Order: sequence, then C-alpha cells, then structure tokens
Amino acid sequence: MAGTEEEQEFSLQEVLDTFKLCLSDNKEIYLEHYVAGWRGLVKLLNSLGSVFGFISNDAVNKIHILVSHLKGENGSRYATVQSMVEYELENDLVDLSKRGSRPQSGCRTLLRLHRALRWLELFLERLRTSGDDSKTSAMCSEAYNESLSQHHPWVIRKAAGVAFCVIPGRPAFFQVMNVGPPEQVVAKLGEALPLISEVYQITEELYTRHNLMDLP
Repeated sequence: MAGTEEEQEFSLQEVLDTFKLCLSDNKEIYLEHYVAGWRGLVKLLNSLGSVFGFISNDAVNKIHILVSHLKGENGSRYATVQSMVEYELENDLVDLSKRGSRPQSGCRTLLRLHRALRWLELFLERLRTSGDDSKTSAMCSEAYNESLSQHHPWVIRKAAGVAFCVIPGRPAFFQVMNVGPPEQVVAKLGEALPLISEVYQITEELYTRHNLMDLP
C-alpha cells in the first residue's frame, strides 16, 4: 500500500520546480505552491530517518492547517501569503500578543514553517559548500542555533542537540537528493537555495512590516 505523500521518495528537482512556481510576477507568494514546497522538504527530512521527526511532524501538522484554510469557505483569501495576512488582520483572526481562541490562524501557522525554512536553508547551504569530510552534525547544529533554537524551549533544544549527533554524513544526504553524482547535487542546490531564500526574505519583510514575527 502506498504511503502518504510526505513518506514518498524525495526529489530535489521537484522542490526546485515547486519553489520556482511560488512567486507571482509582483513577488506575491502563492500559498498553494509554498505548501507543496514544504511537502517536498518534509520528504527530505523523513528520508533521513526519525532523527528529524520533531521538525517534520510539526511541519506536517502546519501543512494540514494551511491546506484546510485553502480549502475553506474563505479559501480565495488565502491564495497568497500577502492576501492571507491582509484578510486575517482585517478580520481580527490572529492572536497578536497571547495565545487565545485562534491558535490555528494562517499567520501563526505559516510563521512556524517560515522559521523552519530558515534552518533548512542555512543547513543545505552549508551542505552545498562543504567538503566530503565535513561533519553534517556540526553544520546542522550551527544552522539550528542560528535559527530555530531561539524559538524552542530548552528541552527541545537539548533533544535536538542529541539527535543531530547521529545524522548521516554528507554522501548519504547527497544520495537521497535523487539528482545524480555529488557535483550535480551541488549545482542543483545552487539553483534551489536562492529561490528558497527569496521566498524566505519576502515573507520575513512582510511579517516584520505587520509586526507578526513574534506571534505566540
């Protein structure tokens, strides 16, 4: 029996193609393609075993919430990240200062994915530019400490530090990319990461402008 979409084989090319579709001509982020890109990234995390489960499981939950908004009666207001932010703020659908009755707002949900995207971007960039003998555990920890760790409680930070010690080496990561030999993986990451970075930066600027970076 086939597994869920998030359990299927990872393809770096699919992620690249999806993030290419994320931005409109005026740099709005299509939420449908953003979610599809994250589905691909979850496949990457899952293909490396349970070590990244604490991140991938949360990402899957957030994906399902955003899909429910897209398919809901106000789905057209969630076509882009920008229209989602405008709609939810105009209609008081976001808990801005403390957790309240709207814990599954699109703005809060996407913020959690946004933070995790930064970690993956930093880690994959280190992976792209490193040598075969470089320690992926150190690269992963450094990327985590620069991004996600500041949003996690101590107990999760501690567990993450232990988990990162047993992640596969660089050749294993390159193998699950399903692109080809290492030089092709490096080249394909070189195409994908600027796209991911642009989506991240546009979201960062949007959330900063609307004071949404610290949603509870």
